[in-house]
Amino acid sequence: MKTNVGSMDRIIRIVVGLALIGLTLTGNIGVWGWLGVVALATGAIGWCPPYAILGINTCKTN
Repeated sequence: MKTNVGSMDRIIRIVVGLALIGLTLTGNIGVWGWLGVVALATGAIGWCPPYAILGINTCKTN
């Protein structure tokens, strides 16, 4: 697995993931908020399967 998620993209994914999970745990949004786990995981790992399929790479490494 090659890293295909850049640093700013990773930060955004982690923040959004944590926010969605937090909103779900407090009951502000429904079960769809658990999709934040996916955003959190892809941000933490640095690899996104849809990016790999579509050939998108936001990582600045050569």
